[in-house]
Amino acid sequence: MSTVVHYDIVVIGSGPAGQKAAIQGAKAGKHVAMIEREPGVGGGCVYSGTIPSKTLRESALQADRMKRSLTTQDMPVTSNIMVSTLMRRLDEVVTSHGDYMMNQLTRNGVTLFHGRAQFLSDRLIEMLTVDGMKQTLTADTIVIATGSRPRAPVDIPIDHEHILDSDSILSMIYLPRSLTVLGGGIIALEYASIFAALGVQVTIIDRAERPLQFFDAELVRMFVQSFEQTGSRYCGGQAMREVRWDGISQVVTTLQDGQVFTSDKMLVAVGRQANIEDLNLSATGLIATEKGTLAVNEHCQTAIPHIYGVGDLIGPPGLASAAMEQGRRAVCHALGLPEGHSADIIPVGVYTIPEMASIGLDETAGRKRYREVMIGRAKFNEIARGQISDIRNGLLKMVADPTGERLLGVQIVGEGATELIHLGQMALQHRATIDSFVENIFNFPTLAETYRVAALDIVGQRQKRLASAAA
Repeated sequence: MSTVVHYDIVVIGSGPAGQKAAIQGAKAGKHVAMIEREPGVGGGCVYSGTIPSKTLRESALQADRMKRSLTTQDMPVTSNIMVSTLMRRLDEVVTSHGDYMMNQLTRNGVTLFHGRAQFLSDRLIEMLTVDGMKQTLTADTIVIATGSRPRAPVDIPIDHEHILDSDSILSMIYLPRSLTVLGGGIIALEYASIFAALGVQVTIIDRAERPLQFFDAELVRMFVQSFEQTGSRYCGGQAMREVRWDGISQVVTTLQDGQVFTSDKMLVAVGRQANIEDLNLSATGLIATEKGTLAVNEHCQTAIPHIYGVGDLIGPPGLASAAMEQGRRAVCHALGLPEGHSADIIPVGVYTIPEMASIGLDETAGRKRYREVMIGRAKFNEIARGQISDIRNGLLKMVADPTGERLLGVQIVGEGATELIHLGQMALQHRATIDSFVENIFNFPTLAETYRVAALDIVGQRQKRLASAAA
């Protein structure tokens, strides 16, 4: 039996959630250990998810801007472009971000172990290192932050060469001429729009009539219109019968209604599953939910009070930003520190082309709660900065209460949406009124002016209603 080493806090996993949990514990003066199975720290966010996909997205945006800035619009991207050339800065970005996270852990005195962790009991964790050695750890608080991986449907032969998932999609050597994407969630739409912007013929096939069911329907329609303007296509309300590689050059997809699609490559993006199978959770008494996630309360606390679950393994929203906040809040709760209220209002950012972002209530949720709401709209192409930057597909929606005085939510589609949404976030946190957007001066020309324009739209509706009531 190996020596048992005790820590105040043990964090399993070094992704966004685990890293923030460990740093919060260390800053509170606690003795913290982190266990990571991969050679580097940062998890899938750094090595296969957020950082790589956003690096490719930036290349796609640069290519799209260049294409639109030239007088000739007929500039198809050839299929012999190497994906690595489009991501020439990836290694630099990944290395830089990984080093930053490692330095932060070291600077705060977090002890990092590389190995595979499994529970021996609700207090004991056994770690198997890469050289076959075993180490046993105990802790007052344990935070599970092992993340997730792409879900692999049993009826789709993912081979990571022709039929790929969101981890292997960027391992392609050359840019394909055509790509079929299965799924209508965030990851599916992000990659579909990125490759479409690069000139790839993309077809999205999804069971739902429209993608992103949780998002504002008007914004999603605008995204789909923009996506299809590239020559690509969204096929909703479709069930798949068979997917196969023809053995020569094409992936063949047959739908239940008999339609057949062929493409050079396929991306399967039909959700993710939590990485909890190897943890031996049964030794703790915890049981995974029917969806394979870990059930937690509002403090990210499991049924066993000293064990917390954070990040992708507890389910939606599956955002790096939310995972970071969950990690911080979990440790604050465990240590009896104030958690704050920021988790009540978390912005959702979708890095499609164009971007989409949301905070607070959207139109549907607003009408469900208040029966009637006022909606203010501002189109990017009617704003000077939008015209200067040639941003054609952009809209900011402001949702107000029935009186048109109190802000309930903001939804944005268009380039810069994930940055702009934070102004709405701060406004909601400080209970800003609609009039406050009108009374303040915004820099000109900026996309932030859309807030004032949307607020003026609501004020105008309010005045018309008062005039009608007076008449």
